[in-house]
Amino acid sequence: MKNRISLHYGWVIVFIGMLSICACLGFGRFAIGMLLPSMASALKLNYAQMGFISTANFAGYLVSVLVSGHWSSDIGPRRLIFVALLVVGLSMAFVGRAATFYQVLLLYTITGVGSGAANVTVMGLVSSWFSSRKRGRAAGFIVIGSGFAIILSGRLIPFINRAYGPEGWRTSWLLLSAVVIATALLSVLLLRNRPEEKGLQPVGAGDAAPAAAGKEKRGTTSVYREKMIYYLGLIYFLFGYTYVIYATFIVTTLVKERGFSESVAGNFWSMVGFLSLFSGPVFGTLSDRLSRRTGLIIVFTFQMIAYLLVASGLPGVFLYLSIFFFGIVAWSIPSIMAAAVGDYVGARKAATAFGLVTFIFGFGQIAGPAVAGVLAEKTGSFSSSFLMAGICAGLAILLTAFLKSPAAD
Repeated sequence: MKNRISLHYGWVIVFIGMLSICACLGFGRFAIGMLLPSMASALKLNYAQMGFISTANFAGYLVSVLVSGHWSSDIGPRRLIFVALLVVGLSMAFVGRAATFYQVLLLYTITGVGSGAANVTVMGLVSSWFSSRKRGRAAGFIVIGSGFAIILSGRLIPFINRAYGPEGWRTSWLLLSAVVIATALLSVLLLRNRPEEKGLQPVGAGDAAPAAAGKEKRGTTSVYREKMIYYLGLIYFLFGYTYVIYATFIVTTLVKERGFSESVAGNFWSMVGFLSLFSGPVFGTLSDRLSRRTGLIIVFTFQMIAYLLVASGLPGVFLYLSIFFFGIVAWSIPSIMAAAVGDYVGARKAATAFGLVTFIFGFGQIAGPAVAGVLAEKTGSFSSSFLMAGICAGLAILLTAFLKSPAAD
């Protein structure tokens, strides 16, 4: 019995965090890509309006992420995650009953507010529960929640649409909202704010590198004065601007421009979800072992290839390659970024710092769908939008190459 291996409660936090990300981002945001084609048909939406719906969600997200760190300090991460997930679930249920473009716009903005608060707070818990050498891996497992949601939505939504016809998207919203609300209840039961509440130390607390350990105890400088946080924010902005174009419009491109059925397009989207299950753990761990800079460069390179393959208009096999390159790194950057901000400012200020870089990232998410939608409306195709995304990913690679390590900062 003395040799029995016990599970550190930090991994329970990771599991509940993964479910929370599945709910707030996977269902609250990424399911929209599967729902937009049928919503557009039912509500008579054009390309630009489809882009603005996604942008409205990110606007709500942007409003909440900057203050989520402060909200978390005031009421505690556990309570904030619970409330935020309730907001996501209830607003999604009302989106399923919306009758006009403007109703969807308003309600999906509220969904974004809840998604931002839940996401930032969950990722902030990583720095409290895990040492610097373990953060990338832990954050990597949390972010794969989005992948599970994509797999489910890619299979479930076409099935519901076939069963319920043109109004099937409404049933999909209601079912997904019920799952989000159930996750909210589970989170308030099992999440804890700090290891001390369970009489524990952070996972890996005994083997932190000296430089990283020193960083944990760094002085009282405000994160808003940390220049490197803004540099990370700029890189994260480019990720937000580019990936959201792909996530929002790849299914629409396959259905409207490439002639795929909704079911086949759903299989593509499910493939992204399956591949993305490896993205966070693999590249988060890679960034722990090599460096955050190396991890980011590899991920942005894969994403750039994915965007350019869709933009090229090449035959179907290249679309499969695009899905592979995007899916295999899909949620890597949020996991690396969550670990990186903890490396630079320490665990105590990690949630606020991650909120700041996510706020900057949010501007990219707002601009991406709107610009891509308007560009597609003017050109009659999303090819130019994906080309733009590829160029911006290349710029992110260049900026990341000059990223200084925490020790050098």
